[in-house]
Amino acid sequence: MSEKFDAIIVGAGPGGCAAAYSLAKMGFNVLIVERGKYPGAKNVMGGRMYAHALNRLIPEFWKEAPVERMVTREKLTLLCNKASVTIDFQDEELLVPPNSFTLLRAKFDQWFANRVVEAGATLVSNIKVDDLLWKEKQVAGIVAGTDKIEANMVIAADGAVSLISEKAGLKRFEVKQFALGMKEIIELPEKTIEDRFNLSGGEGAAQLFVGQCTKEIPGGGFVYTNRTSLSVGIVVYIDRLIEKKIDSHEILREFNQNPAVAKLIEGGKILEYSAHVIPETSRSGLFTDGMLVVGDAGGLVVNSGITLRGMDMAIASGAAAAEAVKNAIEKNDFSKECLSYYEDLLKNDFVLKDITTFKKAPEFLQNERLYTLYPEIACRLFHRLASVEGPKRRAFDELLEETKGNKMKMILDMIKGMRSI
Repeated sequence: MSEKFDAIIVGAGPGGCAAAYSLAKMGFNVLIVERGKYPGAKNVMGGRMYAHALNRLIPEFWKEAPVERMVTREKLTLLCNKASVTIDFQDEELLVPPNSFTLLRAKFDQWFANRVVEAGATLVSNIKVDDLLWKEKQVAGIVAGTDKIEANMVIAADGAVSLISEKAGLKRFEVKQFALGMKEIIELPEKTIEDRFNLSGGEGAAQLFVGQCTKEIPGGGFVYTNRTSLSVGIVVYIDRLIEKKIDSHEILREFNQNPAVAKLIEGGKILEYSAHVIPETSRSGLFTDGMLVVGDAGGLVVNSGITLRGMDMAIASGAAAAEAVKNAIEKNDFSKECLSYYEDLLKNDFVLKDITTFKKAPEFLQNERLYTLYPEIACRLFHRLASVEGPKRRAFDELLEETKGNKMKMILDMIKGMRSI
């Protein structure tokens, strides 16, 4: 391939596709390369996307995209061994326009990549990028096998473990920066899913679990409803998993066996299992001479404890990268000084604003009491309130009894939590 491109995007996930789609729509000559056999083949993210970023790029995309269900119910479950407390939230104002959807990445990424090709970009799958091409200390293309492909710009969109960012000197990997996500797709009849989650046709639920399910390791569980399946999984910090010498597969197995989860997946058939790393505190450099970094590759993820957002961040950063490339091409200046415009765009949009707002959240979410003490207090308190075995006390008195000896810890945690999430 001897042609020189305006931009080469490495990775056909949401961030890469957003960049390639935007640039192609602007009329630029764009190549997007994907390591998998097809876009989505290597993407195994849990299965939920907040809609706002893609809706800006492709208005009302859900009318044509292969989304599974629009999330209409938000559930948070504090989980103990034999008891659980669940908050169930619904809000009609979050439905128009839709706030979020569940989806299966293998289907969704192929649809998005097809839109990229329709816009005029060139897509090549099953390509492993081995190195960057350099000219006078500036990234000037990619090396794939024996092929050297030149471009004015390279955009790294190759995921959390971005080898392209590392080769450009923008990223160094440490285990403590990442969490491990494990997921099973469990097939169930559409009617069964809707009955178990109290849904109507097309409606979906996102249920998060905190407590016993992670064996005192910071993290949590999730169940997302697809049309005829459930995405069921666990996210835990890798360094703490190694430190405690716990088998990750055992955590997922016990999560599925907990009564609160077992009832939801009963009778289901496991269609697939997957695992991937999630950046937690791994912000990398976002630009250098001739190159920009988007999405997970740049650590552009926000975990506020209630929402875990990656896809909307990837899509918005991909669109911003396209604007920065356009600016650089117009000025014929691909230096990192010119490309710092990309970071300005992210600061003015929600991406870096939200990351700054929740910058203290990862540290707060490492507090083991969030996964041990507080779920246990909640379950024991509701047990006291629900059981009738003799004289009853007021709810406030029961609360005082359950929190005895932990009040100062709880007050300090509450203050830290208010400052973090």
